[in-house]
Amino acid sequence: MASASLPDTPQLTSAKIVIAGGFGVGKTTCVRSISEIPPINTEAWMTAASETVDRMDPGIDKKTTTVAMDFGRLTIGPDLVLYLFGTPGQPRFWPMWDDLCRGAVGALVLADTRNLAASFPAINYFEQDSDLPFVVCVNLFDGVLHHPLEDVREALAVPASVPLIACDARDPSSVARALLVVVEHTMSRTARPTAGALAAR
Repeated sequence: MASASLPDTPQLTSAKIVIAGGFGVGKTTCVRSISEIPPINTEAWMTAASETVDRMDPGIDKKTTTVAMDFGRLTIGPDLVLYLFGTPGQPRFWPMWDDLCRGAVGALVLADTRNLAASFPAINYFEQDSDLPFVVCVNLFDGVLHHPLEDVREALAVPASVPLIACDARDPSSVARALLVVVEHTMSRTARPTAGALAAR
């Protein structure tokens, strides 16, 4: 009796991606717009009592701040699920970044060209304090790229080896493309040592 053949089912792989950046750069919006499950947000209201530690920059219309993390999930295909962890942006919560990055395969670092100074600490963290592959992404708050990406790269001193892209954190398809760049960059970084080792044999 011939045995019935079972259809090939791809092995499911999960990967943790960190979405990082300064305060008000769009991390919560990014996770909320792309997550296929109700996202977990740990936002707290900013009150007058917190003004000394949660300073609001002029022109930023934001009344809440993430105090732990954002969490969401995105299925890329039948064989890949991404778990998204958004970092808190306030400086007093930066010590949590080490824990949030543990076990991650890559990071998407959001930048705001309206306030480039707020982007330096996040980029510096992934350059100096973490070995996690990362991609820098300019968030298009009004849907328009106001500065050429190469000018942004120069202003933020982003190394040529780090991809620099743009996306609208409100647009799920735009965020999905950005996350795919992170996955591809991570895969290229992971494969490079193996290829070098094989060539040396």
